[in-house]
Amino acid sequence: MPATLTRVSSRHHALVRDCRSLARADRHGRVLLDGAHLVFDALRAGATIEAVLLTRDALAADADLASALHASGVPLFEASAGVLDAASPARSPSGVVAIARWALADLARLFSPFPALTVGLVDVQDPGNVGAVIRAADALGATGVAVTGQSADPGSWKALRGSMGSAFRLPVARADLAALLAEARRAKAHVAAAVARGGTDPARASLGRPTLLLFGHEGAGLPDEVLHHADTLVTLPMRAGVDSLNVSVAAALMVDEARRQRAATAAR
Repeated sequence: MPATLTRVSSRHHALVRDCRSLARADRHGRVLLDGAHLVFDALRAGATIEAVLLTRDALAADADLASALHASGVPLFEASAGVLDAASPARSPSGVVAIARWALADLARLFSPFPALTVGLVDVQDPGNVGAVIRAADALGATGVAVTGQSADPGSWKALRGSMGSAFRLPVARADLAALLAEARRAKAHVAAAVARGGTDPARASLGRPTLLLFGHEGAGLPDEVLHHADTLVTLPMRAGVDSLNVSVAAALMVDEARRQRAATAAR
């Protein structure tokens, strides 16, 4: 267990105010991490963490987190559950929040190495979905995630919580749609747009080549202007009576299909 904990006894302490501010918006590359698992995953991913505020009970309950914090040398601040509640934006705080450094990547990073498999989110408004897509993309071998249009902020505390440590491992960029499509063309990436019906089965869509996979709004899907620029429309085959899947589930299935195709090509 870390040797010393600096005590924070006031809900008006500067660190508590800082956490509340970062819960509302990114501030100069600093973000709020909420939850013991997220802080632990961020540490394992090599994230730069400026400070951790936690209850003594939360620290005692998680030996892996305590060991990781001790090894990291991150400044630790102990607070009561009431003070922690004031610092955490979650309805049911886990007893651990942290301030970390995090920055968006340049678009070009998302299309490397070859053959690129980039996931693009267009108007995906639920931050939990944005985070879950980043998590799936990282787990299943995508090269990066681009967030565009009216999509939720990938650096928000909810999106970061949904992505766990993946946002610190996988390049994530924010750009307008025109810039994303232009970068895809520059990288000679095939643009595949996910639609609810009428598209090609991903298993027959040749996803082994450099590809930009686009996913749209949770209800409305991708706008017509995006479909107009796509090289291929892809649709997951589903049983009759089921007309859609959560965007993070659809993204995971399609990225996994791309991984399968690439593995089969490499094995030949």
